[in-house]
Amino acid sequence: MVLAQLGGTITRAIQQMSNATIIDEKVLNECLNEINRALLNADVQFQLVRNMQNNIKRIVNIEDLAAGHNKRRIIQQAIFNELCNMLDPGKPAFTPKKGKTSIIMFVGLQGSGKTTTCTKYAYYHQKKGWKPALVCADTFRAGAFDQLKQNATKAKIPFYGSYTESDPVKIAVEGVETFKKENCDLIIVDTSGRHKQEAALFEEMRQVSEATKPDLIVFVMDSSIGQAAFDQAQAFKQSVPVGAVIVTKMDGHAKGGGALSAVAATKSPVIFIGTGEHMDEFEVFDVKPFVSRLLGMGDWSGFMDKIHEVVPKDQQPELLQKLSEGNFTLRIMYEQFQHILKMGPIGQVCFFNATGVQQFGIDAKGSRERKPGKDQKIHDHDGLNDK
Repeated sequence: MVLAQLGGTITRAIQQMSNATIIDEKVLNECLNEINRALLNADVQFQLVRNMQNNIKRIVNIEDLAAGHNKRRIIQQAIFNELCNMLDPGKPAFTPKKGKTSIIMFVGLQGSGKTTTCTKYAYYHQKKGWKPALVCADTFRAGAFDQLKQNATKAKIPFYGSYTESDPVKIAVEGVETFKKENCDLIIVDTSGRHKQEAALFEEMRQVSEATKPDLIVFVMDSSIGQAAFDQAQAFKQSVPVGAVIVTKMDGHAKGGGALSAVAATKSPVIFIGTGEHMDEFEVFDVKPFVSRLLGMGDWSGFMDKIHEVVPKDQQPELLQKLSEGNFTLRIMYEQFQHILKMGPIGQVCFFNATGVQQFGIDAKGSRERKPGKDQKIHDHDGLNDK
């Protein structure tokens, strides 16, 4: 999992500090130096790392702390807060409202996963009750419209694009107007991938932005981009008003520190992270639970949210009633197994309680693939009746 190695190194540095008999300036410096090396190895920008170290040293003044203070707890809290500050610019992103048309424009580098992320974003909001629609304004990449069309059809989301029109501004405007007439309350515009050296494509991006007047511009960033993340994100921010960041490919083994740099460069919050190729592998990003998991503290609130997603709310009272009456059947057991399978690989479930990942070395994609025989045993219960 991206950043899992970083989290493990930071946790070990804090653990070593906690094991020290006396917490003094030397122990604090050793701990911070280890954390700095971990962040730099993970491709976090040097200036951000140095600022974090200076802030922690300013907050934790060993000499000024009274004898009764728990120095370990104060240092741990300072590290936690500074990591949160790196990922949280302090301002919330635009939140679309049901019933009111919102236009969201996606921008980013080539190959960052924009088109797939557009569909995931639409699918996520569709499940929450929105009426989304997709507009393909990417006329630069061959097959872009085909990809969006395939994804949108699979997710049953209306889409707009053209095989013949080469002007992305015209396609974007026509698509937005079409879906406004159809009362769609979330119109998502997918644009061409580009990088800061391509002045013509950046000008095209500005024109699409001015023509469609989006409520939110989302910068989609590949987690494996490395040190280039800061400069590229800054170039996008200078061209269009980026209001949020989505980090993709978080299921890989890239270092991922560029995600921290992108937030600092755009001064915009991360709103979602992509954790796989499938449509539902898309998570809301919340800073404190994420940093808590990163430092091995676990995230039980996220774990409960995951359970509520896979267990239908209308079934919960009925299940509790049956269990309280001592009525537990094979059918109930079968349904619980199905809910567990919907939660994804065991590694992803354990990542909510980061201890499972760090102590047992479980990969976020799952420790091993399920054998066909195990699936067959579960499917054998399909013929059961409620009696």
